[in-house]
Amino acid sequence: MPKVALYNQAGSQVGEIELADSVFGVEPNNAVLYDAVIMQQASRRQGTHDVKNRSEVSGGGRKPWRQKGTGRARQGSIRSPQWKGGGVVFGPTPRKYGYKLNRKVRRLALKSALSSKVQNNELLVLDALNIAAPKTKEMVGVLTNLKADRKVLVVTSEFDQNVALSTRNIPGAKFIDAAGINVLDLVAHDKVIVTKDAVAKVEEVLA
Repeated sequence: MPKVALYNQAGSQVGEIELADSVFGVEPNNAVLYDAVIMQQASRRQGTHDVKNRSEVSGGGRKPWRQKGTGRARQGSIRSPQWKGGGVVFGPTPRKYGYKLNRKVRRLALKSALSSKVQNNELLVLDALNIAAPKTKEMVGVLTNLKADRKVLVVTSEFDQNVALSTRNIPGAKFIDAAGINVLDLVAHDKVIVTKDAVAKVEEVLA
């Protein structure tokens, strides 16, 4: 079982914690990680792009001129694509880009991301994270004590309003609870700060 240091908010080591080998000690599968990240990014796309085809633009209804005898090319409608203001051919229409991966693949991707953070010494475990009131300055102090002043992901066992409000104005920092932990956020941040209770919750779900 992998062991990592257990810290307090002041940045001092107060002990060690053993992590579940089946969650934090697997061999990272880069192919599965890639698939999971692409799936999440695709699911976040709005897909609201739209153009008007020849049935949606205004105008038309009759032939602009007769079929023969004018010396000009035959035309059926001013809504045709070659006309100014005509419809667009094969343009984008609203669609959903999201798709799903198998449950086992998603779980393996999450385990791979967590294990990778442990192997690269990018996972910091806190005994507890208590912010008495929404204070960005207080959260900045905690991150500074833990030497995690770059892109950092903060994870607690339950949603904490004070921690969320204290984190949201810090550039590069993001807060989520254990239920919302995901591959894209883990990969996108340099450091992951997770409370001891959140570790237990993640292990309970993934082990």
